[in-house]
Amino acid sequence: MPTTIEAMAERDVGAVARLRLAAFFAGSGRTLAEDATGLRELLASDGFEAAFVARDQGLPIGSCLLVRSEIDPAHDLTPWLAGLIVDQDHRGRGIGTALVRAVEAHAASAGVGRLYLYTWHARRFYEALNWVEVQNLRAGWRTDGSDVARAIKCPRDNPAQTSRSARWR
Repeated sequence: MPTTIEAMAERDVGAVARLRLAAFFAGSGRTLAEDATGLRELLASDGFEAAFVARDQGLPIGSCLLVRSEIDPAHDLTPWLAGLIVDQDHRGRGIGTALVRAVEAHAASAGVGRLYLYTWHARRFYEALNWVEVQNLRAGWRTDGSDVARAIKCPRDNPAQTSRSARWR
């Protein structure tokens, strides 16, 4: 059975929350229950925000989100591609790319012409997907006390893009 990308369902929440907790929140004090609650709230939202899951043999192995807001302090940048994670044993097979494309397609179907994300480790990955840096921030919120450079990125503008059929290459 090939890997599939689908809208996240309730049955995926526990496994995706475990992946997210290990990747994004280790040492932060965030609990599995808190992350699962956040995912459930996103699933129950108005449909603009979305969660996608990659499944291999029916089991969740990755996820990516479309959210209205992502980083503090408050700002006017919206919406965000957030929380891209692929289980380490499944990386290098195009799953992350497929998840990003699913979020981009969902955003385009909602009339969104520009998405944002922040990253400090995956710049090359997103650049290969035609995302460009639009702002570089410094923040000191890491639990180890170190400053982290966070590049805010968005897909390159595509003049051929329309609100109904936007695709970023």
